[in-house]
Amino acid sequence: MLLTEHTLYRLAHATLLALGSNNEEADVVAQHLVAANLKGHPSHGVGMLPFYVESVRAGTLQPGEPAWLLNDSGAILQFDGERGYGQRVVREAVDAAIERVADTGIVLLTVRNSHHMGRIGSYGEQVAAAGKVGLFFVNVTDFPQPLVAPFGGSAARFGTNPLCVAFPAGEREPAFILDFATSMVAYGTTRVAYLAGKTFDEEVMLDAAGLPTANPAAMHEQPTGALRPIAAHKGGGLVAAIEFLAGLLSGGGTLQPGNARLGGIVNNLTAIIIDPEAVADVSWLREEYDAMAAYIRSSPPPAGQLPLMLAGEPERQRAAEAAQQGVEMSDNEWAAILAAARSAGVAAPELL
Repeated sequence: MLLTEHTLYRLAHATLLALGSNNEEADVVAQHLVAANLKGHPSHGVGMLPFYVESVRAGTLQPGEPAWLLNDSGAILQFDGERGYGQRVVREAVDAAIERVADTGIVLLTVRNSHHMGRIGSYGEQVAAAGKVGLFFVNVTDFPQPLVAPFGGSAARFGTNPLCVAFPAGEREPAFILDFATSMVAYGTTRVAYLAGKTFDEEVMLDAAGLPTANPAAMHEQPTGALRPIAAHKGGGLVAAIEFLAGLLSGGGTLQPGNARLGGIVNNLTAIIIDPEAVADVSWLREEYDAMAAYIRSSPPPAGQLPLMLAGEPERQRAAEAAQQGVEMSDNEWAAILAAARSAGVAAPELL
């Protein structure tokens, strides 16, 4: 089915209000979820609402929690999310870092104990829109079991541990927003495929026996398997590096089994925010950025292929198309979202 942006927002906003958020928090979270759908990342979109409803009931998600400042040491800002909505917590923390970096030139930002932070690229877009550079590392704890196998292993030991690099726009070129999970696909992507009855074109997972598979049932039927890391040993090293950077520097911990797993999602983030004015002439930087981007684009695509795009462009293109044509969603996923809204206390959510 195809759903409008307005429909998705109204349903998400109503559900979040029913779960205990005030209007401002519900707006921030709903906009973040809908934007993920529009930009072609349904794994982090309104399809997360059923899990959020379950998490509030289980006490692993606490509506109404802001970003609590733990440590203000000039160029170091550290926050605790207290299991609040990550979409709100991280946005507030990044706003604080953007304000501070104008004085310090660089900020080391950490956030621990946040509930699901959603699409990390949205925080890269937030930083780039302010004319700053951002580098983000995120890990996950509290999840009932790991999701991603280390390279050379068959049993999961990590979350999907995303990485985001954001660079502000030049005079002609839009912002560069690189955002990806360090698994071959995000866990939520397997959920979307499973509910839609689809398989992947590649063997992006391992089944419970450790054999490569393209069937998302490996992640959603017992016994479960594991997602595979990107880029063989290089991706295997990267997913581990992000586990250490995000989990240790934030103080939030890692997915090692000595830490509690209550069945929710807790994300920890370590980010570096840089003010370009502190290190270079901004006019030159923008010109050089535009020139290099144009040089990259000048590489001709293989025969029959579309022109190449830089990171962030596919999302902008999908968002423009979805705004005109609607957001595609399987019947099963939409039914699960409506059921979750009813369960949260939204009356007749299908009428929204």
